[in-house]
Amino acid sequence: MGTPSLVWFRDDLRLADNPALRAAIERGEPVIGVYILDEESAGVRPLGGAARWWLHHSLAELRDRFIDRGSVLVLRRGAAGRVIRDLCDETGAGAVFWNRRYGGPEREIDADLKSALRDAGVEVASFAANVLFEPWTVTTGAGSHYSVYTPFWKACQEQPAPRKPLPEPRTIPGRAQPPASDELDDWGLLPTRPDWAGGLRERWEPGEQAARRRLRDFLDEDLGSYDAARDEPAAGATSLLSPRLRWGELSPHTVWHDTLEHAGTGRHAASAHGFLSEVGWREFAWHTLYHFPQLAEKNLRAEYDAFPWPSPERADLDAWQQGRTGFRMVDAGMRELWSSGYMHNRVRMITASFLIKNLLIDWRRGEEWFWDTLVDADAASNPFNWQWVAGSGADAAPFFRVFNPELQADKFDKTGRYVREWAPEYADDTDGEPAEPMVDLKQTRRRALDAFDVVKRSR
Repeated sequence: MGTPSLVWFRDDLRLADNPALRAAIERGEPVIGVYILDEESAGVRPLGGAARWWLHHSLAELRDRFIDRGSVLVLRRGAAGRVIRDLCDETGAGAVFWNRRYGGPEREIDADLKSALRDAGVEVASFAANVLFEPWTVTTGAGSHYSVYTPFWKACQEQPAPRKPLPEPRTIPGRAQPPASDELDDWGLLPTRPDWAGGLRERWEPGEQAARRRLRDFLDEDLGSYDAARDEPAAGATSLLSPRLRWGELSPHTVWHDTLEHAGTGRHAASAHGFLSEVGWREFAWHTLYHFPQLAEKNLRAEYDAFPWPSPERADLDAWQQGRTGFRMVDAGMRELWSSGYMHNRVRMITASFLIKNLLIDWRRGEEWFWDTLVDADAASNPFNWQWVAGSGADAAPFFRVFNPELQADKFDKTGRYVREWAPEYADDTDGEPAEPMVDLKQTRRRALDAFDVVKRSR
């Protein structure tokens, strides 16, 4: 029996287009998959509740697919560096492979582990798998990173085309006596007291196979209307692929090439271009996080440190979280989020703007709530998008751009279908009583702009 290869899975819960898995199989020795629930390593952000729910189900499918192909996925809990070293000792592993991560704490963990394993004589290799363009490969003419999306995405498109996705392995060579594994149910990832995940179960089916079906359905049925209807939350034109990309059930390379092959130069080409530009926005978020690891805690634009956030009223934050603001689009969006772990992107902008600019609550409080309640919240896109709305981030919307939630509802939910689904008391044909508006939009807009004057004076 040879020295086995460990494949350390992180945010890449798939068999197809998994370069680390492919390298392990090609090494020609038994392969052991590993997933570590790391809530101990310094700087690693604990997962939110909705993310933990998704992780449980995605891991369950990945574990079963490993078994079907002849190997095992070992589950362990603890500080990742220590767990991997222990597994190498237990199994006599001769190699460890993983796909790269781009957050600051995660890169430190991986670099330290790589060094320790090599010193111990273990082969180690990492691979590009979860972004199309690794953050250090896209630079300005001066050699620095980008802070504006349009030139960033143009520079990406001038790079060599993203590689073709790798096929899924038919078999994974296993080991006669695999190491012990934790029981997934013992990790307590699913809510029980209370079980608030009914809406998530109704809306989502985590796992690689469901992710592939969703991509295929989107390309076949929705891509053609994406460009025209993507801002309408009731239109059903969005891809719903964000949690699939967040957990790596699909690789961005698969999404990229399948979209281009499906669209070709035909009538869906414009929609395909618009959709892939959103994939580019995800790339820009990871590019920004790589160069600014404190994205969830600190303003990217330092002048916003002077913003005079008042002490938030707990009741105001509660009303926003619970969808009781008295503004139909905000309330509908926040209830969709709580029920399903998801919110349409246009509505995310509306609800975020309302919290930051009408309630004058620090963007970090909203980012924390989305981190806990979104199934697709990742370390890059979640804080990146909150800072974009707040005006403090990369290529940000200016602070004085304050969404009027009522005008947004009139424009993007003209028939009221979205509001009727999630906040039916605002519809004319129901007996429900909507909440009274908690603030005056004009007055709070003026208050926000007055506060922004402090930032302008600090420059």
